Amino acid sequence: LLAAVAQDSATMSPCQLMVAPSCVHLAGVSTRVQGTSILCAAQDISAYSESTGAYTGDCSAQQVADAGATWTILGHSERRQYHRENNNTLLQKLTHALSQNLGVILCIGETQQQYDAHETFAVLAEQLAVIKEWLEQTMSTESSSSIQASSLAEQLIIAYEPVWAIGTGKVPTVTEVAATHEYIKQTLASFNDNLAEFTVLYGGSVNADNAASFASNPAINGALVGGAALKSESFLAIAEAFSIAKDPAKF
Repeated sequence: LLAAVAQDSATMSPCQLMVAPSCVHLAGVSTRVQGTSILCAAQDISAYSESTGAYTGDCSAQQVADAGATWTILGHSERRQYHRENNNTLLQKLTHALSQNLGVILCIGETQQQYDAHETFAVLAEQLAVIKEWLEQTMSTESSSSIQASSLAEQLIIAYEPVWAIGTGKVPTVTEVAATHEYIKQTLASFNDNLAEFTVLYGGSVNADNAASFASNPAINGALVGGAALKSESFLAIAEAFSIAKDPAKF
């Protein structure tokens, strides 16, 4: 996968590629993509410490940065479900990541039950509140003043991943996803004027067949790809679909 992506990434200039291997492969993958435009992300970081500590089995933000990651995924639906992660936990992780200059991909999304009950926007508002909490904490904490809201949009990406669509083959319509992305962007802008422009990815059964339809909508800035990324052909097809759709030369 990485060799194929590295070979083709130069032809996809409008499309930024990022890979997020498991922790045990992080150092090897980050070394493998050095010298390419591909970014490397960790799948998670510890909530207990930004650097070191007696937290056996945890990897701190500093450790994953030392391993070569420049980004980390936080709040993935599986972490929320199996590890019971809530906004308090994610606030700690977000703070630790940014303190070590790691960009953050914050995952949010509703369950099937919440979707059926038309609670999507309410659920997303509650999950996005962690960003508002971080902003309030930053503005009142001298030690965090170096990270300003004006730069947060460059350090934070939101990934909307409806839980009911992850790996199930169930896919919301492009119209539904676009409306949800617009809501996410409006909510972020309500927290701070500097967050008016924000990157929002869609994740949930994205594949080579439907990528172009998602990529064609301006509210959908990219994709968080799961199972389809396990084969280089499908991953590159998705990347190409977004590269073509987002190519500024077309406009």
